[in-house]
Amino acid sequence: MKNVFVYCEVTEEKTIADVSLELLSKGRKLAEQLGVQLEALVFTDVAGNTLKTIQNFGVDVIHVAEHKELFPYRTLPHFRLVQSIFENEKPEIALFGATSVGRDLAPRVASVLRCGLTADCTSLEIGDHVDNKTGQEFKNLLYQIRPAFGGNIIATIINPNTRPQMATVREGVMKLEEAPIKKQAVIKTINVATLLKPEDLVVEILDRHIEAQKVNLKASGIIVAGGYGVGSKENFKLLSDLAAVLGGEVGATRAAVDAGYAEHERQIGQTGVTVRPKLYIACGISGAVQHRAGMDQSAKIISINTDPDAPINAIADYAVTGDLQEVLPKMIAYYKKHSK
Repeated sequence: MKNVFVYCEVTEEKTIADVSLELLSKGRKLAEQLGVQLEALVFTDVAGNTLKTIQNFGVDVIHVAEHKELFPYRTLPHFRLVQSIFENEKPEIALFGATSVGRDLAPRVASVLRCGLTADCTSLEIGDHVDNKTGQEFKNLLYQIRPAFGGNIIATIINPNTRPQMATVREGVMKLEEAPIKKQAVIKTINVATLLKPEDLVVEILDRHIEAQKVNLKASGIIVAGGYGVGSKENFKLLSDLAAVLGGEVGATRAAVDAGYAEHERQIGQTGVTVRPKLYIACGISGAVQHRAGMDQSAKIISINTDPDAPINAIADYAVTGDLQEVLPKMIAYYKKHSK
């Protein structure tokens, strides 16, 4: 079939996860470049309004499986369905979110199909490749682009010989954009009972305890982030004060989190979350490539640093050279004075 497939995760609220919608946005562009169709997979107990949401993203075909054993997520039932569909449909490209679900499911599928998998991609493009040894040319391959060696290089990984070309992509990396022209997708209903085997249901969920998300950096329009240069957990209170005044959230680099200045859920970067706020205020952040990978798509970036040559200044729209303990109180006082 040689189409582009996206596995759509269903959240606890019975909606499609943002990372899956982002992948549908990117998948549509890839499918248009290749001149093929975009297909989505949805496995849950009751699909409900999820199908309507997916159709807003220009999907041509939706494979729907509704069964009580499919929600909440368990590895084996979902794996069995994905394996069956991929073996029958022969996709060219298959995309999964780099979430706990995607990181569990995608490697298992790639292993049984013997097709390889690139994890945590930051970009996906279509391009050609020539094998330098044989001179063989491969057209329209998926360039699976991701940081490597601790973020010191950007690797472009290709899979010329096996299909599907599989990748996982972290949330927030791709832009979430509905299709400019809506279309009515073809709905293909999967007969779950005929595909699942008794051994796929050996794991039973007896009870679940779900902790509510305390921090939602991805949804915040303003982020005040601190690095190791903030100096202490106490100094991070200044960032919290500024964020509170601006109506934003507090973020942190990995170094700041490792030092105990902030909670792990506030970590931004290659090993944290990827954000695209309207305003990103970087306080005491040097600007390592691992951190920039998670915030360089911010609309406006303000850097506050004592080092005028800090790498973060290279991507900042405004760079303030100074001590944050002097700069932030002035910003807070000025905003309070001039805001309604």
